[in-house]
Amino acid sequence: MSPYALSMLMSSLAVGTIVTLSSHHWFLAWMGLEINTLAIIPLMTKMHHPRATESATKYFLTQATASALILFSTTINAWMTGEWTIMNMTNPTPTVILTLALAIKLGIAPFHLWLPDVLQGLNMLTCLILSTWQKLAPMALMMLTSHQLNTNLLIAMALMSTIIGGWGGLNQTQMRKIMAYSSIAHLGWMILVISFAPSLALLNLLIYLVLTSSMFLMLMTLNSTNTNKLSISWLKTPTLAASMMVTLMALGGLPPTSGFLPKWLILQEMTKQHLGTLSALMTMSALLSLFFYIRLSYTISMTSPPNISNSSLTWRKKKNLTYLIPILIIMSATMMPITPTLLLLN
Repeated sequence: MSPYALSMLMSSLAVGTIVTLSSHHWFLAWMGLEINTLAIIPLMTKMHHPRATESATKYFLTQATASALILFSTTINAWMTGEWTIMNMTNPTPTVILTLALAIKLGIAPFHLWLPDVLQGLNMLTCLILSTWQKLAPMALMMLTSHQLNTNLLIAMALMSTIIGGWGGLNQTQMRKIMAYSSIAHLGWMILVISFAPSLALLNLLIYLVLTSSMFLMLMTLNSTNTNKLSISWLKTPTLAASMMVTLMALGGLPPTSGFLPKWLILQEMTKQHLGTLSALMTMSALLSLFFYIRLSYTISMTSPPNISNSSLTWRKKKNLTYLIPILIIMSATMMPITPTLLLLN
């Protein structure tokens, strides 16, 4: 792809998200979401592969359906209330439609089926953008309307997302599908607490972005797309392989890594809301996700490929984007001790 076309598409992605984040009018927010969708589709199809075309088609159809539902719900709300303000979603019918539309946009269960298939057909950089940057605008709209959304519907989708996100990743060998199910599970934790404490949902989103970016950048550096390739990563860069284990433990939510922080605070908030049974179910569903993260750590550290290379380093290893990885790894592992500071910021 031409550098000029690539820069224009990346700029359009940034503009679409900023327009949605800064808007107070529903039509302007919808325009930002559409700019986002139209900007990422050429990035998906730049590989000129049938799987990439299939992924782009699935993504376009699901996002177009979600955008139509958002426009439909906001039009009904404007018809009933007489205004297009984002913060004024008082009627239950457009609110439920909006919740379902944003769930489709984000890939929250039971509207999650498109996400693993779409990610599997893309390259790692596009997967990184789709799993991180593309979540910002819909999640911002959900946070803005969180005090008016149906709490029972959000709790049901959150529990379903964490169970499906953990269950679906158990039998996967492709890293992109594993990261897709990881994204579904993390989004479940975010929408669980979004109507009780939006600041905790924002903290969870920020930590999810750091962990997912770190994981994808490491996979890009090691050129690992499945668990077999992951098993020889210690031959290429032993330090990076060890760091990947820490990031995987953080994604699973083990202390003292950063991933434990949002789960701990969310469970504490759920207990304050007298939702002890729900907290127990969420904790047990998190164990499903933790199992396949531990399995990946075992693959990296304790398994050997059938044919071990004689060379100690990979020939002409790529050096791109490596300056970001140490910063993200440090943030993945060390945000837990500064919990009081983060809580004060919220």
